[in-house]
Amino acid sequence: MEFLKRKLPTGIDDFEKLRKNDFYYIDKTGLIKDLLDNWGEVNLFTRPRRFGKSLNMSMLQSFFSIDSDPSVFKGLKIMNQEALCEKYMGQYPVISISLKGINGQTYETAFKMAIRVINEAASGMEYLLESTRLSENDKNSFRELLKRDMDETALFGSLRELSRLLEKHYEKNTIILIDEYDVPLAKAFENGYYEQMTFLIRNLFEQALKSNRSLKFAVLVGCMRIPNESIFTGLNNLKIRSVVDVEFDEYFGFTDAEVRNLLQYYELMDHYDIVKEWYDGYRFGNIDVYCPWDVLNYCDTLRSNPDAMPQNYWINTSSNDAVRVFIEQSDNGTTKREIERLVAGEEIKKEIRQELTYKDMYRSIDNLWSVLFTTGYLTQKGRPEGNEISLAIPNVEIRNIFTSQIMEFFKEQVKEDGHTLNLFCDALERGDAREVEQCFTGYLKKTISIRDTFVKKPMKENFYHGILLGILGVKDKWGISSNRETGDGYSDIVVETENSATGIILEIKYAHDGNLEESCKNALEQIVNTHYEEELKNEGVDRILKYGIACYKKRCKVQLIGEEEGIL
Repeated sequence: MEFLKRKLPTGIDDFEKLRKNDFYYIDKTGLIKDLLDNWGEVNLFTRPRRFGKSLNMSMLQSFFSIDSDPSVFKGLKIMNQEALCEKYMGQYPVISISLKGINGQTYETAFKMAIRVINEAASGMEYLLESTRLSENDKNSFRELLKRDMDETALFGSLRELSRLLEKHYEKNTIILIDEYDVPLAKAFENGYYEQMTFLIRNLFEQALKSNRSLKFAVLVGCMRIPNESIFTGLNNLKIRSVVDVEFDEYFGFTDAEVRNLLQYYELMDHYDIVKEWYDGYRFGNIDVYCPWDVLNYCDTLRSNPDAMPQNYWINTSSNDAVRVFIEQSDNGTTKREIERLVAGEEIKKEIRQELTYKDMYRSIDNLWSVLFTTGYLTQKGRPEGNEISLAIPNVEIRNIFTSQIMEFFKEQVKEDGHTLNLFCDALERGDAREVEQCFTGYLKKTISIRDTFVKKPMKENFYHGILLGILGVKDKWGISSNRETGDGYSDIVVETENSATGIILEIKYAHDGNLEESCKNALEQIVNTHYEEELKNEGVDRILKYGIACYKKRCKVQLIGEEEGIL
């Protein structure tokens, strides 16, 4: 009988649910021991999205909470620490909240959402109303935390008050866990009430985390490292654990050994190289890690379709605005060349500011380098030298995000250049290969190119193919088809001009050795040998032009075969 595999925990961030329902779990319980050994009263972990922050917070809650089920840790590494488990496991009241849902379009709506977060946390502790250790005044204070019309003063002090009541009831200090601590600030910045939300979060945190005698310790997680003076004013007990720190480096993301074990368990080791190429490459502290979200999603897909190609799973979990703004602001030659080097797999040294307010993030191209680093679009190579870090694109998936944003920006730009567009399309239609070459070269000089040191040849051809489609797309009365091959590359672009007066076939080749003449000849031979024109002839198109286009960085060569089948 075939062994029944554990379920893959795609999107599962509830630790007890994962452990009780036979999901595959990569053991990160060493975080508990390291957290206690490297004591900090308030601990802030910053990592990119989808790297297991929420699951780790749920795991911490399950371990420390008086209400937890210790059986969920059976067989995990932390159980080898017998003295630690006896002292800490299931011994503390825990307040665990997520600020992810505070995302209103107005401050008033976001304020109500913040109240709801506190309401939900308190509603799980209504047993306090029966406590013999709480006075009637204490119980009235608790009832205030259940009210939907809580005022500002009550909200600011809500976490502090709840921790006080829990300490009084249990006669033990309280642990506070805050997930997605920076989301309300990001949403507030997007929707124009940033100062109000900063004031709210600052007061909430200051009262809960500063000089709170009921606090055992606190853990906060998020993507961005917000400056102390913004929301942690006066908090001198804060320990920040960022992506550059060696401590805790293996607890967010999957290590190579963990991915190998996962693939072996699901009998998917044949896909190891492509999983590594697409989803590895991040460096936290001294450890190279994979994005867990991508690995789990791709493995899940492979289990039902062993021939499935990797996909960009991470891109769909956010708007990727940071890359878009970065591309839009790269209007100087130096930044364009730096982006080209990154996409080519090279490294760029930059001074990184890890602490940025949301107001500062998009104010300069220098700050955008820091945003891309802290949010996972770029990663470090080697060890930092002070604030200067060698940056690189981690893997194929993130490189695809960059190239797609480059293409989107290019398409927006070309639409504004109607004169040159008309010159290009008119030359294409009349068979003027020299003019087509000159126009296309002009466009290549304007955009950010895909260089040849790292990206595979078919992907380079896709890039130039995309530029041509972006140019041709402005001709709304032309019929344009793009046929994609199975695998990496595109086959050709076929155009029918208005009223099917002329058919145009474009075959693009990347001259990896810089020999444009030879690559252009190969493109023309492919057109002839594969008889691309037959479909056009069957549609009644009599005049057919066949272009071979060879590209290398920002140079191109264009040659034409006309109706008489000779090179023009």
